[in-house]
Order: sequence, then C-alpha cells, then structure tokens
Amino acid sequence: MNPPSYQQQTHELIDGLKAVCASNGLGNDGNEYKIIVQTFLYKLLCDKFAHEMKRLDPKLAQAGDWIAAWQKLPKASKQDLEHGLPAETPQLAADQLIESLFNRQAEPGFAKLWDDTLLAIATANSDIFAIKTDDGERVPLFDRLSDYVTGSADKKDAFVRALFNKLVGVSFEKMFEQKYDFWAALFEYLIKDYNKDNGGKYAEYYTPHAVATIMADILVPKDQRGTVKNVTCYDPASGSGTLLMALAHAIGESRCSIFSQDISQKSSSLLRLNLVLNKLVHSIPNITQGNTILHPVHKDGRALKTFDYIVSNPPFKMDFSDFREQLDSDANTTRFFAGIPKVPNKAKDKMAIYLLFIQHIIASLKPGGKAAVVVPTGFITAASGIELRIRQKLVDEKMIAGVVSMPSNIFATTGTNVSILFLDRSAHDHVVLIDASALGQKVKEGKNQKTLLSGAEEQRIVDTFNAREAVEDFSVVVGYDAIAAKNYSLSAGQYFEVKIAYEDITPAQFAEKIDGFQTRLAAMFAESKVLEDEIAASLKRLRHD
Repeated sequence: MNPPSYQQQTHELIDGLKAVCASNGLGNDGNEYKIIVQTFLYKLLCDKFAHEMKRLDPKLAQAGDWIAAWQKLPKASKQDLEHGLPAETPQLAADQLIESLFNRQAEPGFAKLWDDTLLAIATANSDIFAIKTDDGERVPLFDRLSDYVTGSADKKDAFVRALFNKLVGVSFEKMFEQKYDFWAALFEYLIKDYNKDNGGKYAEYYTPHAVATIMADILVPKDQRGTVKNVTCYDPASGSGTLLMALAHAIGESRCSIFSQDISQKSSSLLRLNLVLNKLVHSIPNITQGNTILHPVHKDGRALKTFDYIVSNPPFKMDFSDFREQLDSDANTTRFFAGIPKVPNKAKDKMAIYLLFIQHIIASLKPGGKAAVVVPTGFITAASGIELRIRQKLVDEKMIAGVVSMPSNIFATTGTNVSILFLDRSAHDHVVLIDASALGQKVKEGKNQKTLLSGAEEQRIVDTFNAREAVEDFSVVVGYDAIAAKNYSLSAGQYFEVKIAYEDITPAQFAEKIDGFQTRLAAMFAESKVLEDEIAASLKRLRHD
C-alpha cells in the first residue's frame, strides 16, 4: 500500500483540528477559524524553522533528536546557524517548538504554557509577521487560543493536548519545496468553511481559481515571465489573497512585492497565512486591515501610491451610507472622478460600492501599469450614470485592454453574472472583447449551482485575449472609435457581425414558402379573433354584473 500523500496527510490534519474544535463545542463557532488557522500557522512556522536549520547543518537532520543536537552545539556555532537563516524564517527558541511542548503536555497549566508561547513568538517576530490596521496599530501573529474554550483550566489543557496530538502526526518539513499549485489547493481546503460569502462584504468569499488564473495569465503572459522584476502588486479589497497569489506566482514570488488592504479582520489573517505559504513573507508588512475607500493607507506623501499591477474582486454592493458624505469632499474629487453613488431611499445594502473601487484602482495604477478587476456584467453596458462615465474615461484615454464576460454562476455564492475588466496604461489601438458565457460545465455545490471551466477552456480565453484574435461568436477586436459610437458598450455581442445566409431556390419552392407563411399568418389571425371575442364577452358580463 502506498503511503498517504503530503496533501492527504495535510487534509487529515486540518480535519483532525476541526474535529477537536467540534468536540469542545467550537464547531461553526465564530472563533473556530482563528484556532484552526493559527494552530496551522504555528505548525507551519515550527516546521519551516526546522527545515531551514537542518538545511544549514545537515548533521542536525541526521540526529535522532535534532533539537537536543542543536542545543549541544557550541555557542558560536549556534549563533552562526541562527544568523544564516533566511530573512523570512521565524525566530524560535528550542522550548517553543512543537516537539518540546509536546513533551510537557502532562504538566498542569499546559494551555497557559502554549498561549504564553504563542504570544512570545508573536512578539519576537512582530517586525516580520505583524500586519497593521489603517490607524497604524499592529495585529499580532497569534491570540491566546485556549481562551476561546469555555470551562475549567483542566478542560482547556485537554483541548490543547488534543490539538498537539494532531500536530505531531504530520511534518511539513519536506513540503517547502512544493510549487504554488500545491499550496493553493491546500489553502483552499483549509479555508473552505471560513471564507464563504458574507452578504457581499469586502471580498469575504473565495475567488475561483479559474478566475485568478485567467487574470494572472493575461496580465503576465507566459512568454514575458522571467523578464518582469522588482514590481509592485496591489489589491484594495484583497480578501484571502487568491488573486494576489496567482499574480505573484506568474511574476515570480521573489520578483514582486505585494500590497493590500481589506476591511475584514478574518480576510487579513487568512491573507497573512497565504503569504507565508507562498514564500511572500517579505510582503506581510505591506498588508493592512482597514477601509480602503474611506482611509486608503498606501500613499506617497498625500497622494495615492501607484502600482505596476492591480488585481481585485471587490464587493459589488453594500451599505456605505454611514461614511458616504465623508467621501464627497474636495480631496476625493480626482479619485472619484465619475461620482459617488447616492443613498437610495430603500435597500441601502444595494449601494454599488464596486464603482468606488474601480475609480480607486484607476487612480492607483502607474503609467504603463496593468490591472484586472471583476465587475458585474451590467457595468459593461449601463447606458448612463457613473458606470457610463467610468467607461467613457477608460475608452477616451485608451486605458482598456479588453473585457472577458464569464459564464453565469462562475461564483457559486452569487447569481450575479460577472465580467473581468482589463486595464492597461501602456495603451493599445484596439480592445479585445470576449464572450465566454457559453463555456463551462454546470455542477451542484451544496445548495448552489456553479459553473466550472476546464483547463482547455481557461487556456482558450487566455490565448485568444493575448493573441488579440477575433473568433466567430466568441471574440472581437474593435477600435476605440467604434466603442464610443455604441455608447461605450464593452459587450462583445454588440460587435458580432450579423450573418445573412443566402440559399438558391426554384420559383416553385419560393411559392411554397410564401404559401406556408400565409397559412400560418391566417391561423394566427384566426386565433387572435377568437381571443378578442372571448375578452369582449368577458367584459360584457362584467358590465352586466
């Protein structure tokens, strides 16, 4: 029998941690995700530290108890080892590692010991792993996790012991050379219960991997990879970072710096974990938890910082009436050039906040920069209002690279049809418009229906866009003047040619067709007369009554 794969072992670990939470009354609790994500992160950091130490000193890898062998080294040798660790490696002491604590689990107060250890690790690694809020406060790496368990100290100790019994059953040490796709799939499995749609608020739901891949492969075509370096990547509504991870992987994790902001505490903590998994620890200080629209933190002086690449799947609608008037100021005139949505008399939760994010993204894009933004498909054809004014600016200033209209239900959590808007400040003479709405296979996901794209379909979209190719009933390549003439519509279907089929027929066949038309028309007129008589009779009875 083959041993279980790393992925299977990790799935079993995640399921085991969730089972421990459930048996302690924390299943589906609001704090469960903190316990699972932070415990997983603690495991990851311990194994990353062990992996790097053994890489620097292979003798440690051969020792039966590598921690004891490390501690027996001369002081100078230990210092040399610790100084040789890569910058993204956590600073850990021997007594903070899982193996060391596991050997002390029988001690009374084990839960407190672990909590104290987590806080000590968070403090020692604050410069590397802490994210910030929009007012500058640091969000530490770990919380006191046993505090989420109600009950006696003995119950808390038992809870933490149960977690540790799961942690020692798998090692991540040999997984750190795995590629992006491995960690992406693992991350999606880890957060699948914790990153669902939350009423449309700030990117709380997980962007499908297909959407992330298409965006990254169009922004950074495969023939350009390896040539892009020292670039900045930004998402103003980052969620758990799916889009940023795909983009960074396309560019090369060591060739880019990630910047983000998101109002959700949960999403920010998940993004931090995603950065650790994907060798982007150097970007954690650029991650901010806060309201991008009201308090954008990434600035150069008083002006917005501009970026080489921007990706985003912003929330489409939410109630921002509480701070709407603060946005309507002279300071925001340039940023929100097309206007700020008004507060409706009813359904405040349907305020179109995505229109503010699009304008913020335009203001945050460098000259020569590229962006990809998920929008409701209605945006690309709206005949008036803020939507039209945004499209007009993008077309008149030749900032549109193209649009891909996706299949319905590409997100299982929303029935809104979506399109991907591609911006490019290096300017093209023509715009690529793709109608991919007919692609994909419908599947059930829980109570919802979802459309899944095959790898070949994803590649077809990417190849067609990057080749700027016109394909019958799928894509068009149109000039800016043609778009302006159609009220700035960015829907591919409005530019498809209407084809008229001509067929040679004999006079007898022509007469037969005409006779058929006349017969069908006569039947329809007769049916209409019957209906009219019935309606008249009904009205007569009503008047009589």
